[in-house]
Amino acid sequence: MADYTMEERGSRNSLEYRLFIKDGSGKPISAMHDIPMLASPGIYNMVVEVPRWSNAKMEIDLNSALNPIKQDVKKGKLRYVANCFPHHGYIWNYGAIPQTWEDPNHTDPSTNCKGDNDPIDVCEIGQTIHPRGSVIQVKVLGVFAMIDEGETDWKVMAIDVNDPLAENLNDIHDVDKIMPGFLKATVEWFKIYKMPDGKPANEFAFNAEPKNKEFAENIIAGTNESWKKLISGDIDGNGIVRTNTGLQNGESVDTESAAGIIAQLPEVGEELPLPDNVNKWHYVSLK
Repeated sequence: MADYTMEERGSRNSLEYRLFIKDGSGKPISAMHDIPMLASPGIYNMVVEVPRWSNAKMEIDLNSALNPIKQDVKKGKLRYVANCFPHHGYIWNYGAIPQTWEDPNHTDPSTNCKGDNDPIDVCEIGQTIHPRGSVIQVKVLGVFAMIDEGETDWKVMAIDVNDPLAENLNDIHDVDKIMPGFLKATVEWFKIYKMPDGKPANEFAFNAEPKNKEFAENIIAGTNESWKKLISGDIDGNGIVRTNTGLQNGESVDTESAAGIIAQLPEVGEELPLPDNVNKWHYVSLK
């Protein structure tokens, strides 16, 4: 198993902040393209974008070289998710499976909606809070199909293979047995998290019921096929940057060039304070 490290640039909680991932040899890599989807048969790699209980809406940046993790920005301001009582920040470690892509040109036959143009999202439900930029190995348990502004936005449910509960969680129905209430809370979280911004509740396909492990793994395999078409140039990625250091293709760069991409960015600085309202409680009702 590869050991990954991180290099931060700019100050945390600033527009300039970026987090790059490096492989075991210290070579900078693309968080989207260079980390394999599978760590071993049936075990997936997950790039942690948002540690549990935190609010900063971090994501893999598809539009810049090596796809570092950066904070999402709306109208020039950094985005933080609201604390919708009783949930504080994100209620799982949240991130993505590398080498996957939800193709916005592809209509999913099961949801009749197009993809959301991102790698597939993962909620890791174990007990450890994993730092931002960690690459962890997870077992996939199932998937929810959230419909976000008309796009299919799959939410894979998974657990860290090293979690004490992992050996007893093998499919989605095990979650309700061992972690009662957790899937219900997950659906509620995704429905309400944008409501404090004045948005309507998010919808789900399949009556907000999760699909099982087999269904989830088929969906992930489909997004991996879409990524392969993206990386080979068969599909226009609408500005997705395909720079990588490990795929040996026309977009690959050497270690020195990759280090140069990072070196152009400001050095890591002191963490900036969080906005005052990040810890505010919001009370929203779906009724």
